[in-house]
Amino acid sequence: MIEIYLRKPDFAVPIRGSKVPATEAWLHEVKYDGRRLMVIRQGERVRLISRGGGDYTRRFPRIVDAARMNRQGRFIIDGEAVLLGDDGISDFEGLHSGKHDAQVQLYAFDILAMGGNDLRELPLSMRKRYLGRLVATEGVPHSEGIFPAPFERGELGPDLFRKVCEFGLEGLVSKHVERAYSGGRCNHWIKVENPAHPAYRRVQDQF
Repeated sequence: MIEIYLRKPDFAVPIRGSKVPATEAWLHEVKYDGRRLMVIRQGERVRLISRGGGDYTRRFPRIVDAARMNRQGRFIIDGEAVLLGDDGISDFEGLHSGKHDAQVQLYAFDILAMGGNDLRELPLSMRKRYLGRLVATEGVPHSEGIFPAPFERGELGPDLFRKVCEFGLEGLVSKHVERAYSGGRCNHWIKVENPAHPAYRRVQDQF
């Protein structure tokens, strides 16, 4: 068993930016408004751990069941627990109300370990391939609680951000495709927020 499964997760945290990168070195994911979690599976044991160290395993059974359904017996996935409405937009208030816990899913955007392999030192482009194989083809369909974050790459980032704002979504997170996974604030993950979204106002109210 490798050490990463035993330690408290060290989350990568994006820095805030005002401009979406527009080169082939970056990929872009829609930012969903939810709760950041890592899903840690070791055999039959599954844990859902938040950035603050909280254990959400009992609260979100759909994610836990999806992790147990996977053919791979050990892995760590980084993602966002979300409650999606019929329009596909995440419902932050509904998620945190606790009234819809059985419907909460994981929007998975990175993988730190699989089997006996620590994947953190691999470039993001390779980790995305591992994540795609784990989630998309090894027994965890979207309907069962874990789904991979779609992404676009390159120069269309600013155009994608404009569309995100038009649809009322939270924003984009842009990530450098050649960087390793590193815990804490990292300048190779850049979050650009939609100023009209409620999440933007919540952040402003903290200052």
